[in-house]
Amino acid sequence: MRYVTMGATIMMASALATPAQAQTESKVLEVQEVIATIVEKDPGTQEWFDASYGYVVFPNVGKGGLGIGAAHGNGLVYKGGTLVGKSELKAVTVGLQAGGQSFVEVIFFKDKTAFDDFTRGNFEFAAQVSAVALTAGASADLAYNGGVAVMTMTKTGLMYEASVGGQKFKYEPIGG
Repeated sequence: MRYVTMGATIMMASALATPAQAQTESKVLEVQEVIATIVEKDPGTQEWFDASYGYVVFPNVGKGGLGIGAAHGNGLVYKGGTLVGKSELKAVTVGLQAGGQSFVEVIFFKDKTAFDDFTRGNFEFAAQVSAVALTAGASADLAYNGGVAVMTMTKTGLMYEASVGGQKFKYEPIGG
């Protein structure tokens, strides 16, 4: 009887873990597609993915506002090209802004210090941080600032206001 109970417990634990695993696997595929699209639009970005200490890809960030705005997205964190965690992006902004948009955001970390700052869990961008919008050849304009470089790619919508300042991030290690 003890083995039957243990077997049932293991089966229930497996069944409960499956939706989360499926969600992560789906997000991994989505991130891989986004990276392929970015590299296709600008082959120079491949060097950024290869040479950075780590990076986080938010495949779909929704942003909208009229005077007061908000943004939210979920992404995956990679170190040396290996998936190590999940991240959530949130932002609330006040000021001259109108519209709504959906975009991709990629944050590259130059070194261990910048990566560790992010993975401690409560990382945020100061108001002056700006992103390079992905166009053909945009990787030539991408540069590290404080060990971090940010690239965005609009998916849909139109919004007047394009800074990434004020964004806050949460980090959760995979399996954590």
